Amino acid sequence: MKYDQKEFSDELLKEIRNIETTLKDNINSLLLKYKPIFNTKNLVFDGEFHIQGDHPFTPQYVSSISIGISEEKEELIDLHTIKIWECYRSFLGMPISKRIPGSKIVGELLDETLDEVKEELKDYIADHLLNDYNQ
Repeated sequence: MKYDQKEFSDELLKEIRNIETTLKDNINSLLLKYKPIFNTKNLVFDGEFHIQGDHPFTPQYVSSISIGISEEKEELIDLHTIKIWECYRSFLGMPISKRIPGSKIVGELLDETLDEVKEELKDYIADHLLNDYNQ
């Protein structure tokens, strides 16, 4: 969901922080649960919560979660990333990197509910557990 800078509020900030914290905790619990299972298949399962930038309402702030699967000491097999919040400057609807007259600050929040994201992550993991990479 897109937000213009005039819609940025303490309430929106709390919602962003809540989603970030909840999904960060969810990634940690998925790692605890599934890492040993992937290890038995000689696969590495990893996940992270990423933040780039200082404050959610400043341009170039991006928060996301990602989970990835790779073979031991090999390259990445698959990576799944979900962007939680992104704040950027735009001009005529196009993202830009520099401040120019007439540009706006816009934020985009994850459209899915927390339950939908958690289900998406579980489905992703289940799909990869069913695949046999060691053929």
